[in-house]
Amino acid sequence: MKKFLITLFAIFTFIQVNNAQTYEFQIVTVVESIVPNGLGRSRMVSANEVRDYAEFTSTRTEEDNSRNKSKRGDIRVKGFDETKLLNFYNLGGIRFQNIAANDAIVMSKLNTMAADGWELFWINSGVESEGGKGDGNGIFITRYTFRRAVAN
Repeated sequence: MKKFLITLFAIFTFIQVNNAQTYEFQIVTVVESIVPNGLGRSRMVSANEVRDYAEFTSTRTEEDNSRNKSKRGDIRVKGFDETKLLNFYNLGGIRFQNIAANDAIVMSKLNTMAADGWELFWINSGVESEGGKGDGNGIFITRYTFRRAVAN
């Protein structure tokens, strides 16, 4: 009986390992200006091109301390979606109607991606306000990471 259970466990483990799901990922970045007087730019951006990070990566060791010599132009993506959003501020101060409008546009993108089979997997957000310089400039950035199962 003990051998049977061990064999059954081994088969179950093998099946679980071989059925590990593979995913592809997509990132949508929302940059919203928190510059007073409506002077900033707010956008939602997502890449339509693929880059292989390995082409732009170097591995440094004691014996080989050379860096990757990739050109910036090779890294840049020219095929991307850029959706205009409204700034958080205008001449009158914070504009809640603009925030609601941005939410509606971002929700539309999230719902479209969900309908296309993408699962919202992770959200990161942060703010850079004034950079410690008292200049009144800044951005609020949110990255939405989606994943979709790839057929094995």
